[in-house]
Amino acid sequence: MSTTLSWQEIAIRLMLTILAGTLIGLNRMEHGRAAGLRTTLLVCLAASLAMIQTNLLLGTVGKAADSFVTVDVMRLPLGILSGMGFIGGGVILKRDNLVLGVTTAATLWYVTVMGLCFGGGQLVLGSAALVIGMIVLWLLKWLEMRLPRDRQATLVLTIGPDGPSEHEVRRIILATNYQILSSGMTYDTGHKSRELTCELLWRALPDQTDQPEFLRVLEQSSGVSRLKWSPQGLPRGLEP
Repeated sequence: MSTTLSWQEIAIRLMLTILAGTLIGLNRMEHGRAAGLRTTLLVCLAASLAMIQTNLLLGTVGKAADSFVTVDVMRLPLGILSGMGFIGGGVILKRDNLVLGVTTAATLWYVTVMGLCFGGGQLVLGSAALVIGMIVLWLLKWLEMRLPRDRQATLVLTIGPDGPSEHEVRRIILATNYQILSSGMTYDTGHKSRELTCELLWRALPDQTDQPEFLRVLEQSSGVSRLKWSPQGLPRGLEP
C-alpha cells in the first residue's frame, strides 16, 4: 500500500465503492429488506473511507527516537469491521421459530470487506468481490428456488370416540410421502375426545405452499372435530 495518494486515486476508489455498494444495495431494496440501498451504500463507503484514511496516515506512523508510543493506524479499519457486527445484529429478527434478516446481515458484512478492498487500493480484488457477491445474491437465489428442501409442520387433530385411530391417521399421512418425525396422543375423558399431535417432514420446492391432500381426507373423516395445520419456516422456504 502506497503511503501517498493523489486525488485521482482517491476518486477512483470512491467511485468504484459507490458502484459496488449501489449494485449490492439494489438487491436488498428489491426484496424490501430493512437495510436497503442507502444503508448498504453507506456501510460500503464507511469502510472504504476508513481504509483511505488509514492509507493517508501511513506516512505519519512510527516511533520517535524519544518515545515508546507506536501508532497503529490499521486499528481504524479493524474497528470498522468489528463494529459492523452491531449493525448486522440489528437487522436479524427472530419470530417464534423464524429467523429473518440473516442474509441481509451477511450482505452488510460482505460490503464492508468489499469497501475495505476498494479503499485500500485493491481494485481488482474489490471488483472480483463485487462480481461474486452479485452471483451469490442473484444467480444462487434463482437456483435455490428450484431446489427441493426439507419442510416441517405440526398437525393437531381433535378426534371424537367414533373417529379414526392413531394407526389409521398415520396410514393416511404416510400414503402421501410425508414422514412422521414424532407423534403423541392426549385424552380428554370429560369430552370423550383425543388430541393427536404429529411432527411431519417432507421435501418440496420453496414456492410449493399447497395444502397436502391428506388434510382434506382427515378433515372429512367422521369423528374429526378440529384440525390445525402449522407449517414451520418462511412461506417460500427461505429469506430473499
